[in-house]
Amino acid sequence: MATKNTSKRFAPKLQIRKGDRVMVIAGDDKGKVGEVIEVIPSKNRAIVEGVNIVKKHMKATQYEAGGITEMSASIHVSNLSLIDPKSGEATRVGYREENGAKVRYSKKSGNVIK
Repeated sequence: MATKNTSKRFAPKLQIRKGDRVMVIAGDDKGKVGEVIEVIPSKNRAIVEGVNIVKKHMKATQYEAGGITEMSASIHVSNLSLIDPKSGEATRVGYREENGAKVRYSKKSGNVIK
């Protein structure tokens, strides 16, 4: 009986980074916009502020009270689209070289993304 190896050899290159404004393009939160709080490349997931809210039962600690808290859970990066900072529309991401540096740009408008 062979076991399935679920670990990956390398983490794929993701177009979404921490601090980006993204729009959810699929799922229950479709159309919502938020800022990326954390990216998890090993699982191809990202945590977006105000998206995919779940209730978590927290045990009381010495420093915090217990109870039921709401927090953002991770969402798969294929369900996210980067928002062009100048036009405010969802766009795909491309890479090009400018002044000897590799930069991200919006495929819809051609603007450089920070």
